[in-house]
Amino acid sequence: MKLAKGTIVIVADGARMMLLRNDGNAVNPDLKVIGQDSLKNPPNREQLSDAPGISFSSQGPERSAYEQPDRHQEREDKFAAAVTQVLIQAARDNDADLVVVAPAGSLGVMRQHYDAAIKERLIAEIDKDYTGLPVDEITGLLVRHEPRAAYTRFPVPTD
Repeated sequence: MKLAKGTIVIVADGARMMLLRNDGNAVNPDLKVIGQDSLKNPPNREQLSDAPGISFSSQGPERSAYEQPDRHQEREDKFAAAVTQVLIQAARDNDADLVVVAPAGSLGVMRQHYDAAIKERLIAEIDKDYTGLPVDEITGLLVRHEPRAAYTRFPVPTD
């Protein structure tokens, strides 16, 4: 994939985020970190206070437990939504193409929060987890990435 000078790339998952900008050119990209964040999110078992509650059936001796919320996943989803806000701000501050790299779950949450500026300038979404990789390796993977031939930008409403 070719990344024009100034292209903004966000690499995220449910707990880490790197915001990168291409300071090089399309032939020799040079991604630089312009922002990063992380979330300390302990496992769900450490976030729950006690056993689930029990309900009694109004007829008969049956009992059932209430389903426990997945606090860990809730926090990851909130983090992904916050990452999208960082991307929205980057889109407002820069008139550049945007690339989003995130695993499927995080990508799905982020898509729900895209605004018109992101939809207009988004050139690629990559369903991968690159958050644990160094920037030079991310650059190499993006350069070698073959975008889908039929990738189209989001339709922008005209009214």
